[in-house]
Amino acid sequence: MPKLGDTITGARMLGSRIAASQRHSNPEGRMPLMDHLRELRNRLFKAVLALAVGMGIGFIPQVYDRIWAFVYHPFKEAAGPGKQLIVIGVFDGFMLRVQVAFFFGLIVTSPFWLYQIWAFIAPGLYNREKKWAYAFVGAAAPLFAGGALLAYLVMSRGLHYLLALVPHGVSVMATVSNYLSYFEAMILGFGLAFELPLALVLLNVVGIMTHERIRKWRRIMIFLVFVFAGIASPSPDPVTMLLLAVPCIVLIEAAEILIWANDRRRANRPSIYAGIGDDEVSPLDFDLTSGDGADSERSAGSDD
Repeated sequence: MPKLGDTITGARMLGSRIAASQRHSNPEGRMPLMDHLRELRNRLFKAVLALAVGMGIGFIPQVYDRIWAFVYHPFKEAAGPGKQLIVIGVFDGFMLRVQVAFFFGLIVTSPFWLYQIWAFIAPGLYNREKKWAYAFVGAAAPLFAGGALLAYLVMSRGLHYLLALVPHGVSVMATVSNYLSYFEAMILGFGLAFELPLALVLLNVVGIMTHERIRKWRRIMIFLVFVFAGIASPSPDPVTMLLLAVPCIVLIEAAEILIWANDRRRANRPSIYAGIGDDEVSPLDFDLTSGDGADSERSAGSDD
């Protein structure tokens, strides 16, 4: 009679062989449409559950008070002592708590729900595409955070300018909803503006934007940056516009250096058509391993 340990070992070996055979027969991780929908449902359920937990934490009075003090600080600095925000509805206080708790949960749980999105998309990407995704996401998050931080630091200056436009003898009764709209617009406007250089690099990677084209259109691009800064910034004062436009121009110049280096690297890359005349037939070597990473992965998948 076989021993229990031998039976368990045999079962493990059989399970590993079955899993290996499934991976071998399905190297690209393909699955039917219903399995994709079930996977999407599970990922969305986990993301929503994490967001609900984050909102629950934001509803805790001690946490909510600190968050609101952080949000209210720019208005307090700009308006000065004696100025307060008001609510005009019975449910405004409750909706304010829900809104603050939602954004708190969205930010705190962002690593988890972003991972759920990535876990759903990643199986359909090649290794090279995954590397580019890691690089751009890793650059986009700090850029957006830097823009949001700059917006928070200059927000009080823009509010002070807007409040100073009120004629003498007129009292400003700003509502909480209006202030939150201004707060969110400043954060999103500055954060997205800091993503513009990354968009230029992305266009260069896919072959749409070259350094030669950027060099020709540099003046127009700088002018468009100032136009975008004036539109993205809710505050119409020139100081806020300059505080947004100048860092964007610096980042665009840094992106131009990266694009120049990438174009130079492409120009120095040896071509398989070097030394072939215009009237000669080019070779079609499908076994090249130095070509595009996606093509090599496709050929590897077909060989399996």
